[in-house]
Amino acid sequence: MTVTADLKGRVYPETAPYLVGREKVREFARAVGSTDPLSLDPDAARGAGYPDVVAPPTFAVVLQEATLQQLLADESAGVDFSRVVHGEQRFRFSRPIVAGDLLTATMTVTDVKLLGGNAMVTSDSEIRDETGSHVVTAISTLVVRGDA
Repeated sequence: MTVTADLKGRVYPETAPYLVGREKVREFARAVGSTDPLSLDPDAARGAGYPDVVAPPTFAVVLQEATLQQLLADESAGVDFSRVVHGEQRFRFSRPIVAGDLLTATMTVTDVKLLGGNAMVTSDSEIRDETGSHVVTAISTLVVRGDA
């Protein structure tokens, strides 16, 4: 199986809505070692002007994961998950993710580089709230190792 070069530009369907839960934000914050009271204490978050706890920036990968599953399930893409190594992760925020947000994500493959039998697949997962407003774009690069 080989990554197809014409994968660049492919847009995958919008994901099902994801309701960001307070306890999910707190669990994620603890898992990444965050002690930020905005992520753990609803009163601290409200005191700072947020309606509920604020997710750590990397929480966006929870939503991005659903978009990456679409790519991995797309047999025509030629991405063999057993040969994938995560190469890079970045985020572009319009605002933080907050408990109570109802979010969807849409992924676009923005670049495919074929290098010496390996492939680098870069994608943007654009995450929007229930009003359609941009919240964050999660940008990742997957390295797909070629056959040995």
